[in-house]
Amino acid sequence: MFRTIRAIREIRTIRTIRAGTRRAEQPGPRTREPRGHRAEGPRRHRRAEGPRREGPEHPRRDARDPRPPLSPRPPEGSRGGAGSPPRRAGRPRRLGVLAAAMALTAALAGCGSAEQAHLADGPSPTLTEFTPRIGLLLPDTHTARWETFDRPLIEAKVDQICPGCTVDYANAQGHVAAQKQQLESMITGGVDVMILDPVDARALAPAVSKAIHAGIPVVSYDRLADGPISGYVSFDARRIGRLQAEALLRAMGPEADGGQIVMMNGDPADPNATALKRGALEVFNGRVRVAKAYDTDRWRPEIAHANMSGAIAALGADGIDGVYAANDGIAGAVISALKSDFVEPLPPVTGQDADLAAIQRIVAGEQYMTVYKPFKPMADAAAEMAVALGRGDPPGAIAPEHAREDTLRGVPAVQFDPIPVTAGTVRDTVVRDGMYTIAQICTPKYASACARAGLTV
Repeated sequence: MFRTIRAIREIRTIRTIRAGTRRAEQPGPRTREPRGHRAEGPRRHRRAEGPRREGPEHPRRDARDPRPPLSPRPPEGSRGGAGSPPRRAGRPRRLGVLAAAMALTAALAGCGSAEQAHLADGPSPTLTEFTPRIGLLLPDTHTARWETFDRPLIEAKVDQICPGCTVDYANAQGHVAAQKQQLESMITGGVDVMILDPVDARALAPAVSKAIHAGIPVVSYDRLADGPISGYVSFDARRIGRLQAEALLRAMGPEADGGQIVMMNGDPADPNATALKRGALEVFNGRVRVAKAYDTDRWRPEIAHANMSGAIAALGADGIDGVYAANDGIAGAVISALKSDFVEPLPPVTGQDADLAAIQRIVAGEQYMTVYKPFKPMADAAAEMAVALGRGDPPGAIAPEHAREDTLRGVPAVQFDPIPVTAGTVRDTVVRDGMYTIAQICTPKYASACARAGLTV
């Protein structure tokens, strides 16, 4: 596959060089700027307009149809917003490399002018000089980590390792149809590689295949997408499920043997949610009784709140010894429902993602634990893999492991170790790693709880 991608890059370059040579042979000055030309200036990350509403799939526009007008360019330095990305105005660095190659070809053909000979004096272009345009597609905004950590960390790493690269960003707001449209827009818009965290791995498989067939590698981020993906960066979700379940049993104490729990699982369309549930059940089986279990469509907290209220009504306030919550957004909704129904004392509740609100609930004794997934190494690996694949290079040095997907073929993968966090380990995990400061955690509302937990400056 990597040879195919590299070949596509070379064919594009050769065609551009030949076209440029023919233009160079024509007499007379060219007064028209090349397509995609723009003045030099600070590079910006492209961002997209808001996602389209869900609806039937739009047929692909014929190449002969006139292109619709592009959305207005965001103001300088703007990075906010989400949706389908507009076509980028140009690729200055790539055009510079191709211009040098064009001039060198013209000079060798004996048709070069003095200006072309001057351009040809520079180094010959190589694939490693190519600065790919990277599409970044994240699933939603109600999970705090995507906008707070993953997006800015990926963009910063791309800036560091590939100063000429650009990042086109889109957020699906939890809608499958929106993400499919965003992905297809990036294909037609000309990105060179994608980093994709799918809302629904199976539903996005045809669009992923379309990208690969267009010569665009796809790095699956956090969630393993279906389809012929080129790489995978994540944490071991099954291991996270086991860590959550083990922590819940410890917190339940004597009730861990024969007690009743409620399982508040994630989105059934998310393969991570399936792996989390599998890992947790491996620990729960034979120890506790799962009295009620719910899936949470699109990880929506309001759905989790309604489900937890139903569980309380069915089991009674005294019939719940613990709650397995698949992530921190669900955990917050569970705790809110328990408080609304005056359940006291609160049963232990798990979580995942180490959201700031979850860390504060843990310090206050409302949530028992969360799972900290160091996002920076994960974001760094995704950025490095995307830049390598965008240049046509295999990601073997970056991704020594292999994951399995729907086709059961090996996928180059990087998987990191998750870390459980309780009130006693907040300082040695999220604070030590710089994820949050004590001042961020210990706001006036949580000052006394922080003092009890030993979280003082």
